[in-house]
Amino acid sequence: MSVTIRLARVGRRHQPSYRIVVSNTRDKRNGKPLEILGNYNPAMGIEKISLDKKKLAEWQTKGALTSNAVSQLLNGEYKYERYIGNLKKGQKASSGNENTVKDSAEEQSSAQEE
Repeated sequence: MSVTIRLARVGRRHQPSYRIVVSNTRDKRNGKPLEILGNYNPAMGIEKISLDKKKLAEWQTKGALTSNAVSQLLNGEYKYERYIGNLKKGQKASSGNENTVKDSAEEQSSAQEE
């Protein structure tokens, strides 16, 4: 059976924290892992990852695959993006500042025309 090194979510709602675990590929994301290698807290940043590199190397020599997120974490390229739910298809999340800038520009142009 195939084995994967991946992230398993722990922590409270709106405060995610992840464990870097070794688990069977077909198991659930938060199912019982074969081994816990470390943890990652996105609020603390990539610099604060705790990871047992000896165990990681051992599992990789045994043939364990790493997920995309774990590979990026190890290379220091991972960018945590907070999930924004309830968006319709094709709609992008906006911070709200864009609308106020557009509105004020339209008001200025209409004021100049008069």
